Parts: sequence; C-alpha cells; structure tokens
Amino acid sequence: MKKTLTLILIAIITIGAMVAVVHYVKMDRFSFAWILNFMLMLFVVLFTTALKSQLSSSYFNEKGWEQRGKIYERFGVNFFRKLLVWIGWEKVIRKAHPIEKNTNALVNLHYQTKKSELDHLIILIIVLGFNIFVAIKFGVLKSMSLFILNVLLNLYPIFLQRYNRPRIERAMNLSKRR
Repeated sequence: MKKTLTLILIAIITIGAMVAVVHYVKMDRFSFAWILNFMLMLFVVLFTTALKSQLSSSYFNEKGWEQRGKIYERFGVNFFRKLLVWIGWEKVIRKAHPIEKNTNALVNLHYQTKKSELDHLIILIIVLGFNIFVAIKFGVLKSMSLFILNVLLNLYPIFLQRYNRPRIERAMNLSKRR
C-alpha cells in the first residue's frame, strides 16, 4: 500500500511540475526542452526506484536485429560513449556504480543497464509527445530543440544500454564459471 501511494504521489507531482513548466516556459524554446528533459529524469528515476521492479521482461533481451551491437555501432554509439567520457559523465556514474571484479557487481551493473534503459525509454516517449504537440502548434522548426535533446539525452542512452548489456552478460557468465 505504501509503495502504491508513493508511486501515485510521484506521478501527481510529476504532472504538476510538467504543468508548471508548460505554464511558465514557452514550449517552443530550448529552455523548455532542457528543463523538461532534466525534470523528467529526476521524477522518472524516483518513480522506477520506488517501483523496485526486477525488470525481467524479455524486452531487455538482446534481439537478432541488433546484430550483437553492430547496429548501434553504425549509429555512432562508440562516439557517444567517448562524448560521455569527455564531458565527465562516466566519472559521475562510476562513483555511484563502481565497476568491481566480482559477479555481484556485474549482476548489479546488468540490472542498472535495464533500469537506465527503462528510465530513458519513459522519458523518450513523454518528450516525443511534447515534440509532436510543439511541431503541430508552433511548426517543425520550433520543435527541433525537443527532438535533438530527446535523441541525445534519451535515444542514445537507450542505444548505449542495449549495446553494453550483452557484453555485461558475457562477463557475468564468465565470472560465474570461475
């Protein structure tokens, strides 16, 4: 019951915050896209953390069309990884989730890739809805900041999680054998 109330409260606060941002910031501005994305990151992380799901859906399994990560390499996931290191994001993440040489750490890292992917997927869908609305109301050009930030802040992180997870699974399997 407490978990349900927490999730409902987070959803209500999120909707209230989105209404406030829509009311106080023009939707066709870069500042709106920036605020919306980072505000959603905060609330979605709170929501999925409170949800405490095992994330065991087959959605998270590697698909044949992903060609063992080759599809993501073609879309530039390796450049995106280097960009994250360059801006310092990798250091921030490693402080919160250090890479250790044991099976439990790999299992936790594997779970974190699923959680991160889910977080970014939820945000991607919400921002896409705003993107379509802004494109219809203000024109496609005015919606480009929403689109570009959605690609950089949500789509590429999803690609990165889907690219890394099979490698982590292989490392987990090797670690379990030892």
